[in-house]
Amino acid sequence: RAIFMLVGGAITDRFSPRAVMLASDLVRLVMTAGLAALVFTGGINIWLIYAFALVFGTVAGFFMPASGSMIPKIVGKDDLQAGNALYQGTGQLSVFLGPVIAGAIIAYFAGATVGSTGVGLFGIGVALSVDAATFVVSVATLLLMSFPPRTGQPAVSAGSVLRSIRDGIAFVGKTPALRDVLLLITALNFLFSGPLVVGIAVIASTRLPEGAAAFGVILAAYGGGNLCGIIGAGALPKPRPQALGYIMIGVCALFGVGEILIGFTSSAAMGFLIMLVLGVFNGYIGITAITLLQRIVPPDMIGRLMSLVYLSNVGLAPVSQALAGALFKVNIEGVFAGAGALILLTTALAAMSP
Repeated sequence: RAIFMLVGGAITDRFSPRAVMLASDLVRLVMTAGLAALVFTGGINIWLIYAFALVFGTVAGFFMPASGSMIPKIVGKDDLQAGNALYQGTGQLSVFLGPVIAGAIIAYFAGATVGSTGVGLFGIGVALSVDAATFVVSVATLLLMSFPPRTGQPAVSAGSVLRSIRDGIAFVGKTPALRDVLLLITALNFLFSGPLVVGIAVIASTRLPEGAAAFGVILAAYGGGNLCGIIGAGALPKPRPQALGYIMIGVCALFGVGEILIGFTSSAAMGFLIMLVLGVFNGYIGITAITLLQRIVPPDMIGRLMSLVYLSNVGLAPVSQALAGALFKVNIEGVFAGAGALILLTTALAAMSP
């Protein structure tokens, strides 16, 4: 996903986000239906799951920047923030509902087996079949959509896809607001995502008596807070660019302090409260910042911009998680405190940017 993110953004700008999303959904429809068939026939194995994950991740590298660049093309500038909030909010809601529905389906068919193995995979096959059906719905809705003709927009640069990627990166480098915001997002995600994903699991299993239940509650608080922040961003008036700069600095500082506090969490309630607050502000600033970036980027550059935004969010996540996992073996509190301090230092440097 990370490797093909920039390519997906360039391809989106050359063709259209709908075309890229359609192609991505059709591939994932075939892949998911095929995986369901393998489960039903008992032909699934770990290597097929690895291959499935690899193809799915690659396709996601094209789909994510295309879907992110869709919003500015179907809503007016005055509705852009509300449109982003609706898009991100439904995505966040699906993160809650998807696992619940899948778990209910698998539990309902818990006694049904597949083939002669006696393994209860039938419910998983049904869940994957439902998942494949959702791609049919997605393809149908994309086919029903229509866009106004692209008039008065500069043409996408000619040449290779690599040239398009270089042009996009060069444009960001020459635009201080874009460059500084993307660098800040990248640093914040690198310093926060790894310790969050790995660290809360470690804290829950070694320090909190509720164990896995505490882990679920704390992560749910962050997800629920994100959803509340996203809804708030869609409902509240959009801040002026200068005010947004101050808000971003304040939120980043809050994340630094919050990460330090997470390292010393001694109860599920404390972890819940910290992650809820961080989630609310993360959801709000994510929508307002992306909306600002979309407003100041030429329409023919939106796909490449969104690929850089998503890359800054997910590209370094595997590295951050692996590094955090290794460092947690040395000292849990030290990792959270060090990462939080680095976030505060990054925030101080960002505050110097006009």
